[in-house]
Amino acid sequence: MTSHPPFPTPADAPIGVFDSGVGGLSVLRHIRAQLPQEHLIYLADSGHAPYGGKSEAFVVERALAIAAYLTGQGVKALVVACNTATVAAIKAVRAHYPDLPVVGVEPGLKPGAAATRNGKVGVLATVRTLQGEKLLQLRDQIAAATGAQFLLQPCPGLVDLIEQGELDSPATDALLTGFIAPLLAQGADTLVLGCTHYPFVLPAIERAVLAGGGRDVSLIDTGDAVARQLARLLEAGGLQRPGSVGHPPRLHGVTTGGVDALAPAFRALLQLDVAVESLKI
Repeated sequence: MTSHPPFPTPADAPIGVFDSGVGGLSVLRHIRAQLPQEHLIYLADSGHAPYGGKSEAFVVERALAIAAYLTGQGVKALVVACNTATVAAIKAVRAHYPDLPVVGVEPGLKPGAAATRNGKVGVLATVRTLQGEKLLQLRDQIAAATGAQFLLQPCPGLVDLIEQGELDSPATDALLTGFIAPLLAQGADTLVLGCTHYPFVLPAIERAVLAGGGRDVSLIDTGDAVARQLARLLEAGGLQRPGSVGHPPRLHGVTTGGVDALAPAFRALLQLDVAVESLKI
């Protein structure tokens, strides 16, 4: 792909979406459902995944490098479809690109607090996300306002299994049971999926909840809210692409890892055949 490709109008420019790997496809799914007319570029930073165990400085560096690449492709908006990158780096991305609409994803603490009946909300996320100052401040603010208790559960190794395509394996079941059982034992009646990878193992999460004796446990996925916020920003900026103009919407995949991982992920997770290119950034 060439830098600064010509677009007939700013509204015809693509939206950039990135994650450390394939997890952001869960957000892309909601964006395509709500904004089916839009051109999209999805970038998986699989050559540097997972982010969850990396330092904050490393994640900021990667997010800025990816944002530089995608703005070079002429994107009209950027979606940070990664909880870890949002917590660590979205402030830096917005500071570097103050005129670019930027939407991040955060663990759904507010909807979790609204959904809980007994005030106990389990939060499943990466180590880096749960250590982020932004998340901890959000937790304290919502806890003070609602009285909800947030039980933070790091899930090391889960993203790796999902990246490897182990969505329904004994290893994934065992890992999730180990993470979820302690939350249920503490009385959590709501679980927040605090990583965009996790919706792809929703059946395994539901099995772990049942195995732990959980009944009527609410599961919170924020992908739909991200797509709604993106739509609001595009509308406010007059940047929504009309559905009836010109050529049909394009979806392009880019990865810093192997093409042989991202292309099958599009097929397996979204049932899409997408052209994917590999690049080094």
